[in-house]
Amino acid sequence: MTGFTQEHLGWRPWLTPLTEEELTDAHREALVDQARAASPYFRLLARDPDVLHARTKTDVDIFYNADGGLPRAERELAATATSRHNGCVFCASVHARFASHYSKRPKDVQRLLDEGVGAPQDDFRWRTVVDTATALTATPAQFGAEHLAALRAAGLDDLAISDAIHAAAFFNWANRLMLSLGEPVDE
Repeated sequence: MTGFTQEHLGWRPWLTPLTEEELTDAHREALVDQARAASPYFRLLARDPDVLHARTKTDVDIFYNADGGLPRAERELAATATSRHNGCVFCASVHARFASHYSKRPKDVQRLLDEGVGAPQDDFRWRTVVDTATALTATPAQFGAEHLAALRAAGLDDLAISDAIHAAAFFNWANRLMLSLGEPVDE
């Protein structure tokens, strides 16, 4: 298995997911996006369609809502930093690709993957988003007034700060779920 990477990885569940043929209309509705039916992770979560639906709607709103707030690149950066800190190689690869794509800064994203969340960042705003995500990921009590002050000094308004917190918090939970249900594999 490869270490932290921006390459596409597979994921192998330790429990048996539903097959695509076993998915009912309720399961497919819970997936929100039908392309997710190809993923063993989402087919495993489909065993509880109500929870999957709520989880996926939350994910979509945090990362795809373009009505103000934090730019998509920085939401993805927060998810990447969280995943890197938690050791979730699969999620880090997915969100690192998105962060690289939206920011046009693949070398900076790769440095985060290679060197960890403490890797130098030449942009104060990026450093602040990474530090915020890491503090929230380690334990929410590590996130404090100094993080809010840094986010504000980096130019984030209330909605952008909320987006940074939501992206980190959601992926802190998602990483732990994914890490306890299976493992990344080279495709």
